[in-house]
Amino acid sequence: MKLKVNPEAISDITDIKKYISEEYDNPTAANRITAKIVKSYKLLKTSPYMGKQLDSVTETKSNYRVLVSGNYLIFYVVEENIVIIRRIIHGKRDYCKLLFGIEPTDDLSDEE
Repeated sequence: MKLKVNPEAISDITDIKKYISEEYDNPTAANRITAKIVKSYKLLKTSPYMGKQLDSVTETKSNYRVLVSGNYLIFYVVEENIVIIRRIIHGKRDYCKLLFGIEPTDDLSDEE
């Protein structure tokens, strides 16, 4: 299975790293957390369906899947032989509103 990381997801990782590094004055933690996120989504190359179907926790039908990595949610789709990482969002953020403009029906950040 091939892996593609969309520009939005790359920007998300950059923002996460910058936020932790600057707001918490902890570049070591920033590097550790972002490395864990990358390691998590690389697992999708061999196990693309390990994440939960997003429409099982929202009322919006979508082909998105979600994989939890610590406090972060990795949103992705599987299309033929490619896994596309769409977004990486902190679990406490309003991910449904960010992705679809709707309110969530469940909190995925508690699962792992």
